Amino acid sequence: MPKLFIHHRVEDYAKWKPIFDEHRAVRKTAGCGGGRLYRSANDPNDLYISFDWDNLENARKFTESDDLQQAMQRAGVVGQPDLAFVEKIEDFTL
Repeated sequence: MPKLFIHHRVEDYAKWKPIFDEHRAVRKTAGCGGGRLYRSANDPNDLYISFDWDNLENARKFTESDDLQQAMQRAGVVGQPDLAFVEKIEDFTL
């Protein structure tokens, strides 16, 4: 399953989170199957998000959508996010 990793800063996590949650239906319609939300241990406004996608094309389309840009602006995303589109190659154990 392809993944999209996003790293970005927000002005205020408490303001950002409800808008992120509201955008859930848009992500689902675009092909997102869920994900994980992380933040820096040193800064609650420094966020890392991993999304599971049905395919890379849909993930790329989503990141380029006007709807996402508008939601990020409303939510107080600072600057341009760092994006990484990845596909798993293997699982490993120690």
